[in-house]
Amino acid sequence: LSRKRPVIIFEEISYIINNEKVFADSSGFHCDNLDLKVVPEELNKHFNVQYIVRKSKKKGGQKINLTNIKIASNIFSFIKFIHKNLKTKSKYLIISITPYTFLACIFLFIFKKKVFLYLWSDVHEEWEHILGKWSVWIFHLMYLICMSKSEIIVCNERLSKKKAHLISISRLDESWFKNQREASSDKIKFLYVGRMSPEKGIFDFIKLFQKLNVDSSLSIVGDHKNYSPSNDKIKLLGYISKPIDLMEAYDNHSITILPSYTEGYPYVIDESLSRKRPVIIFEEISYIINNKKGIFVSKRDQKSFEETVNYVVQNYEKIQKDIGENKLPTKDSMIRQISNIISN
Repeated sequence: LSRKRPVIIFEEISYIINNEKVFADSSGFHCDNLDLKVVPEELNKHFNVQYIVRKSKKKGGQKINLTNIKIASNIFSFIKFIHKNLKTKSKYLIISITPYTFLACIFLFIFKKKVFLYLWSDVHEEWEHILGKWSVWIFHLMYLICMSKSEIIVCNERLSKKKAHLISISRLDESWFKNQREASSDKIKFLYVGRMSPEKGIFDFIKLFQKLNVDSSLSIVGDHKNYSPSNDKIKLLGYISKPIDLMEAYDNHSITILPSYTEGYPYVIDESLSRKRPVIIFEEISYIINNKKGIFVSKRDQKSFEETVNYVVQNYEKIQKDIGENKLPTKDSMIRQISNIISN
C-alpha cells in the first residue's frame, strides 16, 4: 500500500493508468517515483502513450517528459478517464495491484477488454508487514480476481502461480557501466537506497548496525521525513533524483545493504553491481540472487552479519572482478520485452 504502483494501457493509442500521484504546474508534470517516469517515457518510444494519474499536492523530484497526461482528483474521475476511451482499440497493462488498480481491472473486465497484469513485487508480503496478517486476505481476494482474466507478466517467477511472461526489469543505461571509481579503504561505508518503511527492513537494520564491532558508517538515500538518526555514524543523504548523482552515491560507498523482508526484483541490486559495489542481503530474499555474482546473504543477527562483512572486505578485489562477469539487464532491454509482449 505504501508503494503505489502504476497501471499502463497500450495500443496505437496507449493509455497509462497509474495509482501514483502526479503534480502539475507551469513547468510540467512531476512525480516522486523514478519508475513512474522511466516506464511511460520509454514506452512512448514504441507507442503513442497517454497517461492517466492521480492528483498530488506535492511536487515530486522527477519530471515526466510526456505532454498527454490526465490527472484524476478522485476515483470517479479516475474511472471516467478510462471509460471515455473504451471505444478505441486498446490493450491494457496493469502494473501491480492496489485498490485503485483493482477497480480499474474490474471495470475493464466488465467491458471485456484484454488486460495484461504486470507484477513487480510480492504485495501479499508487503500488506502483511504494513497492516498485519489480518489484511492479507483482502489483497489476496483482489489478487485472485485480477489474475483470473489477465495475461500475466512478472519480474520474478515466485510472484505468480499462473503461467506468466518473465522479464528482467532495469533502470540502467550505458552510463551506469562507465567511469566506476575505486572504493575508499579507510573504513567500511554502507549504503542503503530505498524507502524508510517497515517491510524494507531498514529500521531493524539500523538497530543491528548500531551494535556492530567494525569501523563503519551508514548512509541512507531516500525520503527520511519520519526518521532522525541518534547516531553520528548514520548520514541522511535525502532523496536523489538524478541518475548521475545516484551513481556517485554508490561510488562513494563500499557495500550496499538491502535489508528488505520482501522484494520482487529490486533495482538497487543491479545499480550497485553496475558500479562494482557488492551487496549484502538477508535470508528472507535470497531468491533474488539469480546466479548474479557479488551478492552475499547474511542471517539477521550481529555475528552472521559481521562475518559476512569481513569476508567481503577481505576478498574485495576478487569480488569486484567477479561482479564484472555479470550480464546485467538494461532499461532498453526491459522496454523491448514489455513492448513485444503487449504487441503480440
